[in-house]
Amino acid sequence: MAEEVEEEQKKGGLLKIILFIVGGILLISIGLGIGYFMFGGEPEPDPSTEVNQIIEGKEAEQEEQKESKSKEEGEVEGEDGIIKKNVKAIPEVDSYETTYFEFPGDFTTNLKGSRKFLQVSVGVSTQYDEKVMEVVDSHQLALRSEILSTISDFTEDDISGSDGKKKLSERLLIVLNEKLEKLDEFPGIEDVYFTAFILQ
Repeated sequence: MAEEVEEEQKKGGLLKIILFIVGGILLISIGLGIGYFMFGGEPEPDPSTEVNQIIEGKEAEQEEQKESKSKEEGEVEGEDGIIKKNVKAIPEVDSYETTYFEFPGDFTTNLKGSRKFLQVSVGVSTQYDEKVMEVVDSHQLALRSEILSTISDFTEDDISGSDGKKKLSERLLIVLNEKLEKLDEFPGIEDVYFTAFILQ
């Protein structure tokens, strides 16, 4: 009999342990279920997803700003939904591209019959092809000498005012083209410019 009582106590103890385990699992499940329903059940958002949403919001805002700005600037949306600028048509004109070349450094020389000297920066242009400027570049030494000697032939009165500068520019144009011809090159310089003009 003692063995039967002992066996019943063991079975009862085992039964209590199983009931406690099942009850604990049941309570945990109920708690999780309630938490899921109370707090929406949505997982924590991924930080990269939040960043993308912020960026997309900014892009949409920028698009709206562009649309409002384009309307202010006179842009019109066409029938196909593409935004087009409302501009005047540019007439097609047959013209040639102007090529420029500026001699490096300044030209400084005394003026004729004066203690003053002139310091200028000189550039030339052409509408012929770029070979003219390549020739000018390759003969810089000879052309620089011509520029200096031509400037030194002018007096202070000769170069005063815009008319004087224009006369010097026209004379340099003739002299430079003549020098190119003497060098058996094509005289294609069409204009001479002063990018600096200092009389001291």
